[in-house]
Amino acid sequence: MLTIVHGSDLHFGKAHDAAIAGAFHDAVVSLQPDLLVLSGDFTQRAKVREYRQARQYLERFTPIPTVVTPGNHDVPLYRVWERIFAPFRNYQDHVSPDLDTVTRVEGAVVVSLSSAAPHQAIVNGRIRRRQLEFAARAFADTEPGGARILVTHHHFASAPDYEKDKVLPNAGAILDILGQLDVELVLGGHLHRAYIGNSLDVSPGQDRDHGIVIVHCGTTTSRRGRARERARNSFNVVRIVEDYLEITHFMYFEDRQGFAPFSMHAFPRRHDRFFPRDPFQSLLVNSVEGES
Repeated sequence: MLTIVHGSDLHFGKAHDAAIAGAFHDAVVSLQPDLLVLSGDFTQRAKVREYRQARQYLERFTPIPTVVTPGNHDVPLYRVWERIFAPFRNYQDHVSPDLDTVTRVEGAVVVSLSSAAPHQAIVNGRIRRRQLEFAARAFADTEPGGARILVTHHHFASAPDYEKDKVLPNAGAILDILGQLDVELVLGGHLHRAYIGNSLDVSPGQDRDHGIVIVHCGTTTSRRGRARERARNSFNVVRIVEDYLEITHFMYFEDRQGFAPFSMHAFPRRHDRFFPRDPFQSLLVNSVEGES
């Protein structure tokens, strides 16, 4: 089994909540994941002091392998010269020198693509053809049965609520390409509340039998939650086994001063159209055995 903890939108700066950041760190240590994914917006205004705080925080998760990607808040907004000529300088100095990355762990290949587009958009982002070609090369040697996972900051699907969100431009066409690459899971953030579903819910798709599981994370450590997660914080735990994906959505609760499971979701692996066995029965059995 591969276990991934997925957080997002830390927003170091005025919006960051240090106490909740501590609770998230404790949760990650307790869960002992094989991989930590943080899908962008490490800072509020891309300032050096915010990035230094983010760097110190990231070091607390050593030695857990960590996948990162920049968000739209990770490039300067008001420092126009810097936004034009060196938008990712602080991110690359303090978080990662690379904007598009490949991480290989047992059972998965994880490709992170920077969707931040400082020269084209203030809030929304872009995924470019050269990045999809980069992903295709990276996924080409995935071992049989291995999961192909994409990480971006911006979203391919809007949360089904009263807030209005613009998805990535050409989201449907990009999802079709990802489907051709046999990507089975996309992890993202930006929405400041969770969405867990399937690409066929939001785009007709060229392949009607095998959609892509989409998992968006709310803001894990800031006070900028939206809609159902207004003034709330969350993260996701993804567990991948041979024949299904399990996603558990965790939310922070003041009365317990920590995160707790809030909802659970399961999807068949991409090579199946349905569950070969009941995943929730397996989860119940495992839970009972763990308590005995």
